[in-house]
Amino acid sequence: MNQTINSLQVLKSLSDATTELVQKLAPSVVSVNSAMTRGTGIVFRSDGYIVTCNHVLGRSASINIGLGKETFEAKTVGVDPYSDIALLKAEQENLKAIELGDSEKLNTGQFVLALANPYNRQLSATTGIITSVGSTLRGWRGTIMENVIATDARLNPGFSGGPLIDVSGRMIGLNAAYVWSRGIAIPVNRVKDAVEKLMTGGRIRRAYLGIVSNTVSIPQEITSQAHIDQNTGVMVFAVEPDTPAKKAGLTMGDVIVKLNEKPVTDFYDLPRLLNEDIIGKKTRLSILRGEKLVEIIIIPTASKDDQQ
Repeated sequence: MNQTINSLQVLKSLSDATTELVQKLAPSVVSVNSAMTRGTGIVFRSDGYIVTCNHVLGRSASINIGLGKETFEAKTVGVDPYSDIALLKAEQENLKAIELGDSEKLNTGQFVLALANPYNRQLSATTGIITSVGSTLRGWRGTIMENVIATDARLNPGFSGGPLIDVSGRMIGLNAAYVWSRGIAIPVNRVKDAVEKLMTGGRIRRAYLGIVSNTVSIPQEITSQAHIDQNTGVMVFAVEPDTPAKKAGLTMGDVIVKLNEKPVTDFYDLPRLLNEDIIGKKTRLSILRGEKLVEIIIIPTASKDDQQ
C-alpha cells in the first residue's frame, strides 16, 4: 500500500513539474503565421528577435506573430534555407526570451519536451527522450540533415520552429521535422551561430564553385573499378568562365563523388557542404573522369550574392 502511494506521489510530482515548466515557458513560445503556413517561433531576445524554421515562412513577405492576447507583425531579418533557420524581428520590446542551453552537453536518454503554439492558444507539448545526438538523416526534398538531435517526442503539424527543452527549461534545439517516427531538432549551438550571422549580414555566406550540375547514376562496373561505395554522384554539365571550377580544371562530364572526403551523392549535398568555412581554402574534390577516380584541389570563393 505504501509503495503504491509513493509511486503515485512520484508520478504527481513529475506531472506537476512538467505542467509548471510548460506554463513558465509559455511567454517565450509564439505562433508564426504566414499566408500559406502555420508554425511556431521562439523569443530569442527580449528586444523582439524571434527564431523559427525557414520552411515555416514559405514565400510570404508578411509574417504575423501571436503571443497570448497580442498579435503583431514581424519582418524577416534573414534566412538560411540549408540549415532551415529563419530570424524575424518584431518592434515589440520587453518580451520574455527563452533561456538557452548547450547542445554540446546532451546525452542519449535524457528527458526532453517539445513545445508548440501554432494557433496562439495554450501551448501544445509532447515528451520523450533523446534517442541519438549528432545523427545524420535524409530529410524532405532529398536534403541531408547532418548532426541533428533525434528524439522519440512526436512533432505534430505546427511544431516546426518550436523549442526542444531540457528538464531545466532551457532550449537545446529547434524542432524542424518528424521523420521515420523521430522528432528532429537543430542543435541550439548551431542556432546561436546562425542568429549571430543573420543579425550582422542577413544571410549565411556560402562557398561558390561556378558549375551547373545535377544528380546522376554511376554504373556498377565504374564504381567497382574506381573502388567507391556509392552508386550516384553529381555530374558537371557546365563550367562558368573565370570561376574556381574553371581554374581548378573541372570539365563537363566530371562526376563529383566527394568533397573533403565527405560523400556527394546527390545535388542537395553540395549546398550543404559548401559552407563558409571552406571559402578561400584549399578543398579536395574527388571526381570520376571517365572511368578513373581523380582528386583535384579547388579554392572556393564566396557566392556571387555575398560578393555584391
